[in-house]
Amino acid sequence: MPRSNQPRRRLPASATAAGRNARRKWAAPAPDIDLDRARVGLPERQSAADGEWSVRRITARNAAKDYRCPGCGQIIPPGTEHLVVWQEDSLLGRQTAVEDRRHWHTRCWQIRPGAGRRR
Repeated sequence: MPRSNQPRRRLPASATAAGRNARRKWAAPAPDIDLDRARVGLPERQSAADGEWSVRRITARNAAKDYRCPGCGQIIPPGTEHLVVWQEDSLLGRQTAVEDRRHWHTRCWQIRPGAGRRR
């Protein structure tokens, strides 16, 4: 859309007095972004001898339920950082693999049988 040569409309005095001025809202500096926190929700793709896996880290803050770790059989209590894992190269398709995802202790996932890297 072409720009207009008309002067900008002035906001009423009541709007600027109430702090509703759009320019003032954008004038504040942007907060710093914590990149580690932003990356937490993104799955990481891992290749191992037992297949291709998507691994997503769950922070202690976001762990709200009890889960049973398939590696050790122990409960992962709420407030414990852990991993959510699903297989990428599932024979039944991606949707089924995501539905069959499992919650693992980080250490149990690292030492599981088949965790060796593919060559």
